[in-house]
Amino acid sequence: MKPTLPPSRLLVISELFLPTKGGTTVWYDAVYRRMGDRGVHIVTADVPEAETIDRDHPNSIHRVGLKRVWWLKPESLGMYLKMLGQSLLVALHHRFDVVHGARALPEGLVAWAMARLLRKPLVVYCHGEELTTWGRGNKFRTMLWVYRHADANIANSEYTLEEMVRLGVRRESITLIYPGVDTTRFRPGLPCDDLAQAIGLRNGQRLILSVGRLVRRKGFDQVIRALPDLIASGLDVHYALIGIGEDWDYLNGLARELGVSERLHLLGHVSPEDLPRWYNACDVFVMANREINGDTEGFGMVFLEAAACGKPAIAGDAGGTGAAVVDGVTGYRVDGTDLAALTRTLASLFGDADLAAGLGQAGLLRATEDFSWDAVAARTYALV
Repeated sequence: MKPTLPPSRLLVISELFLPTKGGTTVWYDAVYRRMGDRGVHIVTADVPEAETIDRDHPNSIHRVGLKRVWWLKPESLGMYLKMLGQSLLVALHHRFDVVHGARALPEGLVAWAMARLLRKPLVVYCHGEELTTWGRGNKFRTMLWVYRHADANIANSEYTLEEMVRLGVRRESITLIYPGVDTTRFRPGLPCDDLAQAIGLRNGQRLILSVGRLVRRKGFDQVIRALPDLIASGLDVHYALIGIGEDWDYLNGLARELGVSERLHLLGHVSPEDLPRWYNACDVFVMANREINGDTEGFGMVFLEAAACGKPAIAGDAGGTGAAVVDGVTGYRVDGTDLAALTRTLASLFGDADLAAGLGQAGLLRATEDFSWDAVAARTYALV
C-alpha cells in the first residue's frame, strides 16, 4: 500500500511489532505504513518469522534480540541497552524529524534518550492497561516520568486520557486517537459456511464469538457460565473463542464442569485470512471484560473488527470500551461481573433479529466513517 500522507522521517521504537500477535502490533503496522515508506525506521524485537514481514514491508525494520537476562539487575537492563544501541546505530545513518515510543516502558524511556540526543520531539503511546497494572513502585514512577517528559502523548480512549491526567500528566500534552480497523479486510458478506461446518454447527444453531488473549479479565469464563441458562431457555447456541493464553485449561475445565464442553470451541490462533470470516460466521460478538486487581481493558480493537463485519457486540463496562461500543447503538455494555445481566443481554439479541441487525448496521456505519486506518494515520501524522 502506498502512503496516503506526505512521507515522514520517523524513528519508531517498539518492543512489539508484527508478526507478534495483538491489537497494538496491528495498530503500529497500519499507521506507520501509511505515514511513510523507507523513511520510517522501526526498531523492534527479533522474533520467529520476522523475515516474512520485513521482506515486503514498506517501512525500514531493524530487529534486535530482546531477551531478559536473569543475572542482570534489573533483568530488563539488557533489553534497554540493546534497543538503545540499535537506535543509535540507525540514527548515525539517517536523519529524523521525530521519535515515537510505542509504550512508556521499555520503549518510551529509550525513545526519550534518543529524542534528547537528536534534539527532536518525542511522542509516546499510552494504551490504558499500564496505568492500572504496574503497581506503584519504581516501574510505575518511571512510566509516569516518561509521560510527563514527552512532548506529546497518544491516549487510546477517554478513559486512558482521564487516567493520565489524574496521575499528573499534563492534559495539553495528550492527544486522543482511537485505534482503527481495516474495513477492506473486515467487512460483511465474506464466505463462512465452511468455518461453521468445521466446528459442527448445524442450520439454526447460533454462534457467539470472542477474540482475545485468554486471561481472566476478558470475561470469556462468564460467557461459558451463561451457556447453560441460554440452552435451558431454548437457544441452541455454541461459543467459538479465538486466542491463546494462560486460561486455556481453566476455560476447558469450566466448560466440562458446566456440561457444555461440546459447545465450546477453543480455536487458538487462526489465519489472518480466516479471522474476518469468523466474525462473519457469528451472530454476536462478546468480550464481557471486567477489572481484576486493577487490570482493565483500555479500548478493545476487536469490537471495531466485529462492527466492521456488521455484528452487534457486547462489552464489559470496565475501562475504555465505551469508545469502541456505543451502548444501545452499536451493541451493549454490561457489568462483566454480573452473569445474569450478560445472560439477559445475549438472550435479548438472539430473541430479536431486527434489534441485532440494527445494532450491527449502526456499528458498521460507525466503523466505516470514523475508524478507518487512514484517519488514524492522519491524526498521528499531525503530531509530527
